Order: sequence, then structure tokens, then C-alpha cells
Amino acid sequence: MTEKINGRLWQWIEIDRKALFSNVRRFRALAGPRRRLLAVVKANGYGHGLIEIARLALSAGVDWLGVHSADEGSALRAAGLDAPVLILGPTAPGRLEYALRDDLRFTVYDRETAEGLSQAAVRLRTRARVHIKIETGTNRQGLRVADLTAFVRRLSRLPGIEIEGLSSHFANIEDTTSLDYPKRQLAQFVEAAALVRKAGFEIPLRHMAATAAAIVYPESQFGLIRLGIGLYGLWPSKETYLSCRLRKRKPFVLKPVLSWRARIAQVKRVPKGAFIGYGCTFRTTRPTRLAVIPVGYADGYDRGLSNAAHVLIRGKRAAVRGRIAMNFFTADVTDIPGAAAGDAVTLIGRDGRETVSAESLAALAGTIGYEILARLSPAIPRRVV
Repeated sequence: MTEKINGRLWQWIEIDRKALFSNVRRFRALAGPRRRLLAVVKANGYGHGLIEIARLALSAGVDWLGVHSADEGSALRAAGLDAPVLILGPTAPGRLEYALRDDLRFTVYDRETAEGLSQAAVRLRTRARVHIKIETGTNRQGLRVADLTAFVRRLSRLPGIEIEGLSSHFANIEDTTSLDYPKRQLAQFVEAAALVRKAGFEIPLRHMAATAAAIVYPESQFGLIRLGIGLYGLWPSKETYLSCRLRKRKPFVLKPVLSWRARIAQVKRVPKGAFIGYGCTFRTTRPTRLAVIPVGYADGYDRGLSNAAHVLIRGKRAAVRGRIAMNFFTADVTDIPGAAAGDAVTLIGRDGRETVSAESLAALAGTIGYEILARLSPAIPRRVV
């Protein structure tokens, strides 16, 4: 819901420019001057806003942008952004020509996509810059190392194709403090690059490291770092932070970029023993003042936060009472004097000395911070502050 109250919004998301710039500076120092930084802005900028984050990231000094789909890349072009944009996911055959017209780069690992790109590039009298994705142990998107040399030879013969990059992705570097599996993956990737060189082909750009690998496994950085969750000021996991400390890395300060705020729509008094919300899952144990907040799971406030989370009102914590509904939930403001309709509510972020983090909500909902952020409704207005 984005209706206004007294000229104000019921809910909005704030994007902290200084925090994002600080995070980029941290990773720029980590990467050094010769490596490129790619800001991953897929999934609506991890819920922060695709265009807003892309513009800020480029202003902060990142070199490339990464998206999942051609549609996301085309939206960046429509917004006037002309930085290199790499599509990290697959591109549907019907979108190849449109993406080429927008000068997007492509992840490829199959003959059909490569041949479709070649035909479209010839028609448009342009070139398709491609990054070959190697399967090294995630067993998701990618080409087997054993098939790489033949695939590169085939690509090299296709008109309109320029092989610009070679990439892969770690499967288990965030959820563990051990580097055993990442080391095996990295070895396969290094082997793949050697096979290509031995066959007489030089691919200019190699990349494998996202946020976690860039921090704890610098050997994997190569020529480009794909900066995802770290750009937004979150650690990929507790294990990543612990790995950093165990390896005695320099303390790494990340600043959360996003705050999610709303306003109280109504404050009501209910007696002791009253049931709250659908399913009567909460019953008051005292006369209670409830704040009705017009936000729900349709906006991205997870139903798993029912009777578990807190929000911040007037710098104090207010417990969520009852089930999260599609468009509403309630919070107990009995102990917050003066709480009234129109007051600001912080769902994620800081208010005074109190903070609610995406990670803390994720722990309550049984998920990860990535999902809490990425599921925030695109309909919620984003404001750069």
C-alpha cells in the first residue's frame, strides 16, 4: 500500500547514499586499481530499487552492472545508463535481438544461445560480447570443463561473436569456514582457463568471486569482482564474517544501505483477554494499545514474523502481535507513551539507539537476509537520502 496520509506515504524505503559509497570504497580498496567492480543489481537491486542503486553504484565508482535478465538490462538502458551490463542469467531466444540492440553482454554455455546471438548480431551488423559460464561444482548453470575447448572453437567460428569473459560461481563459500570445496572449484576454473590458452585462445576477462570470495579467498578475485550483498552493506553470512576473523583479515566495516519505514494508520485500545488478528494466535494479558500498521506479506513483510518480530516507534521497540496479514499487522504500543496515528514506524533500520536488521528478521523467519530484502515490493517508493 502506498496511499498517502496527510500528504505523506503509508510506507517507503530509504536508500542511504553515504552507506553505499562507503561499501564501494571498502571493496575498491580490497580489489585494487587493476580489477573491475561489477555491482549486481538484479532482483530490483536486492530490493533496494534497480535504477536507484545502479545510478548510485556508478556514481560511487563501480565499473560494470550485473543483472539476471535482459529485461533488467534494458530497463537500465531506458534509464540512460550506458555502463557495461552483463546478463548473469539465461537469455530467452525471443529477447536476444532486443538485448543486442541495448548493447548488453551475455552469459552463454549452450550452442543454441550462441548460434542465436550470432544470427542476431549479423542481422544487426554488430557484435555479441559473451562470457562463457563454467560448471565447477554448483551443478546449476554452466558448461562442463570437458566440453569447454570444443565450445570455444565453435564460438570462435561464429560470425558476430566476441568471447570477452570466462566465469564460474562458488557453491559453498558462504555457509562454511572451510575453503576445501572452494579450492576444488577454483582449481577446476584455473584448469579451464589453461585449456583455453593451450587451444590458442586468449579470453581477456576471468571472474569467479562474489562478495564472500572477494573477502575470504583473494586468490579467486581475478580481473573482476561481482559485488552483490556486500554492496548493500550486509555480510553474506555469519560464517563469512567468522572466516574473515579466523584468517586475520583487516576488520571489514559494511554499512546497511536500506531502511524500511511506514506510518501507524490507527491506534486502538483492547481489553485484557482480547484476541488479535487472523486465527486468534495472540491473546492480550493486559489492557493493550495496538498500533495498526498498513503493511503485510504482500509488501514483503514475511508472515513468519507473526508474534515474533519487533518494529521501532519513537525510538522504542514494539512487539508484533498476531498474524501478519496480506496488507496489515499490529504492534503493541502500550509502553510507548504518545504513540499515535501518523507516527513513523521502522521495520528495517535504525531509530534512535535501536536497530532492526534484515539479518535479525531473517533469523526469525527462517531464511536469509538476501530474501528479506529481495522480496520487498517494487511498488514501495524508494527515496535516496
